Amino acid sequence: MTTSDPREDTGSSPDDAAGPDLSSPRVQALLDRYWHRNLRWMGVLLCVWLVVGLGCGILFADVLNQFRLFGYPLGFWFAQQGSIMTFVVLILIYCLVMNRLDAQHHRDLQRLKKESR
Repeated sequence: MTTSDPREDTGSSPDDAAGPDLSSPRVQALLDRYWHRNLRWMGVLLCVWLVVGLGCGILFADVLNQFRLFGYPLGFWFAQQGSIMTFVVLILIYCLVMNRLDAQHHRDLQRLKKESR
């Protein structure tokens, strides 16, 4: 029984498996930029969740209760349903953004690797 190398399926060579030198200042700067972008997105999305969950569900409930959604006061709806739905949507947004950020980061690392050869 022969086993195939998983890299053969992707068309990559063994050289592609080894990443760039992590001690390089340029690579460290790239990693730092990636991490700061990740933290920025997490902060923004958590702030949105805070505003929706705490703000709309508790702090602004009296003002929002003047409006109705599906027969229920809007403040009550946000406290019971809206913050959970918002959280699920924010998870989806985070996944999409991080997929894009990861792809960009991978391209940047590959570019640095090619430049260092």
